[in-house]
Amino acid sequence: MMQTLKVKLEPTPEQVQAIRETMHQFNAACNFVADKAFELRNANKIELQKVVYYPIREQFNLSAQMAVRAISKTCEAYKRDKSIKPTFDPDGSVVYDQRLMSWKGLDLVSLLTLEGRIKVPVVICEYHEPRLNRIRGQADLIFERGEFYLCVVVEVPESAKIEPMGVIGVDLGIKNIAVDSTGEEFSGDGIENLRSKIDNLKADLQSCGTDSAKRHLKKLSGREARFRRDVNHCISKKLVAKAKDTSSVIALEDLQGIRERMTVSKAQRRKQHSWGFYQLRQFLEYKAAIAGVPVVYIDPASSVIG
Repeated sequence: MMQTLKVKLEPTPEQVQAIRETMHQFNAACNFVADKAFELRNANKIELQKVVYYPIREQFNLSAQMAVRAISKTCEAYKRDKSIKPTFDPDGSVVYDQRLMSWKGLDLVSLLTLEGRIKVPVVICEYHEPRLNRIRGQADLIFERGEFYLCVVVEVPESAKIEPMGVIGVDLGIKNIAVDSTGEEFSGDGIENLRSKIDNLKADLQSCGTDSAKRHLKKLSGREARFRRDVNHCISKKLVAKAKDTSSVIALEDLQGIRERMTVSKAQRRKQHSWGFYQLRQFLEYKAAIAGVPVVYIDPASSVIG
């Protein structure tokens, strides 16, 4: 199966400047392509390339392949909703394929920039090391909180499926994000307190409406997403480990229409629509596949607890 890893880069100050300038020009080119795509009402990559390829190469000083990647990225974004012209942040991701990037061992990567190719050190941890020799396809260069990362796709071998001897059912909810059929609850006061704190602060900032509040709200949104992702990773890891240790199948309720099915009070409505239940399911699926734990989906009308 394929898995995305986020590996940290350690560029020098000079390399940081070259990468940031490349990132800004790449996304400026994407905005240029988006203007043309929206004007022509055309998301066909081949047809748009005939119109914008040479202008973006000359105007934004992009290499031939980077121009192609900018056109492709824009078309993919525009196809998602043709009623809206996509816009790209100057620090948005840059798509690097095998013509734009090459690995020099596990701890060094060569990236094409507007200043030419640069070799950037990579931070390798114990989790990444055995996987990085199985990189497949392109990678996204991203800029988060002052740091550069490469999101690379690697091929992860799946374990042989276990012979199930039992079933661990999992219910998803609001007060407790998940409860399994052994009675273990996956949430807790610490998670609940932080969720409430974030919700209250978001409401205050939204009602304020100043530029400073909007900037703070954007930072808070990133913090909330990281918190939710971390909690979902921890929950899915514990559930899969328990299932493997007990040779059990994970029985997970079908999430189709989960938000409509849940009957909650007005005070809980925000929580209902903010938690990443689908992200939690995705984490469960890929962790279970790697561990060889089967996952089945059941009708939510049938309780899996008890």
